[in-house]
Amino acid sequence: METLLLVDDDVSLLESLTLHFEEAEKDGHPRFHVVTATTAAAGLEKARDHAPALVVLDMMLPDRSGLDLIEDMKAVCGDAPIVLVTAFHDMESTIRAMKLGAFDYIHKPFSDPAALDLVVNRALSVRQLSRRAASAELDATPARLGDLLGQTAVMQKLVKEIGKVAAAPRATVLVTGESGTGKELVARVIHNYSFDEPRPFVGINCSAIVETLLESELFGHERGAFTGATASKPGKFEVAEDGTVFLDEIGDLSFTLQAKLLRVLQEREFERVGGTKRITLQARVIAATNRDLAEEVKAGRFREDLHQRLRVINLVVPPLRERREDIPLLVKGLLERINGRVHKRVTRVPTEVIEALTRLPWRGNVRELENVLTRAVVLSPGEVLLSESLPRDEPVAEQDVPSWFPPDAPLPTLEEAERQLIERALVLTRGHKGRACQMLGISRPTLERKLVKYGAARSVKPPLKSVS
Repeated sequence: METLLLVDDDVSLLESLTLHFEEAEKDGHPRFHVVTATTAAAGLEKARDHAPALVVLDMMLPDRSGLDLIEDMKAVCGDAPIVLVTAFHDMESTIRAMKLGAFDYIHKPFSDPAALDLVVNRALSVRQLSRRAASAELDATPARLGDLLGQTAVMQKLVKEIGKVAAAPRATVLVTGESGTGKELVARVIHNYSFDEPRPFVGINCSAIVETLLESELFGHERGAFTGATASKPGKFEVAEDGTVFLDEIGDLSFTLQAKLLRVLQEREFERVGGTKRITLQARVIAATNRDLAEEVKAGRFREDLHQRLRVINLVVPPLRERREDIPLLVKGLLERINGRVHKRVTRVPTEVIEALTRLPWRGNVRELENVLTRAVVLSPGEVLLSESLPRDEPVAEQDVPSWFPPDAPLPTLEEAERQLIERALVLTRGHKGRACQMLGISRPTLERKLVKYGAARSVKPPLKSVS
């Protein structure tokens, strides 16, 4: 249900418009909640309290001009369209209103309230389109099942599970798997097969944004909620509308935000930061992680109740090493995408190249395969993918590898074991942080935090420092 704010000093007009809009229905349910005010000051107060989707503003108010109020109202209401209403036919006022950002400028009295309906419906439609276009994570290239390349038994099982999930478009889904296996692709495929018409797909990486900003990104904020919040802003849950919210790296969510997310999933409602209005969550939530959340729960790093809420349906994306038979099919599909991206035409792949690709360990899974193929395509002089462009496992000198639990040494603490593991990964990858993250199954921000915590970066010899 969308909130309309009507600001006019004509009480009888407010009563008739309130009755008119509250009778409107959508899918058999009331479409609008109407809030009214008779002064500019009261209008701003109601806007702060109710976060309207649209404002109908009278030109002449007792305490202030509607033209003077537009800027303040926009600062409070964010992207809510403002429709200015006046009894005067004044070209200068019309031009000023449109220049100040009013969505439309119409005249009263209304011969038929339905005339206002046309403006309101158009304004709300434009707002919806604007929100979708403004979302940086909005799905611009819909993913179909054909993008999930694979004919092995494990992939066919996954495809069947996706089909069942798509039939329940409101069920919460947890997608698990190693880094680079294609968890976001699975989420996008679920989204696109869940709805017959296009709907928003809004994603956010929970490990890439600091906690203080992540709450605002998820739930939105009101003007003045914190330093720098100069205007109201809807969050991902709001922008997603009745589509999908994709929460990547959910295992990196702080305990504070875990508690807030749990409440949202339980009540299907949330509030903007600094706000009081309850906003209904309409979207499906799909979360993804490369961590074993059950182990995270045992270790006290993840809430058990949230884990249970998220894993209503749990889809496991297999690592590439468990479906090596799919590599030829993946190479063909990825080459088509890569050729278009780098403007090359490498279409021929010799048998020995496929065999070499099949033997590689693929710790980074499909993402690593795509990166390897991209490099090979760029370096290939013609239409043939050359084996000389493929990576080769370089032996690591034994003395360069930190000891890993020698039989006669005491068992290290958990923190010490983690520090040694990070050290070992950096040595094995010659200090390349990106590949180290893939090996460890963690995000780049998580690795950076742990390097600062343990000072592990200083333990890597100078020739092996990061090259990423």
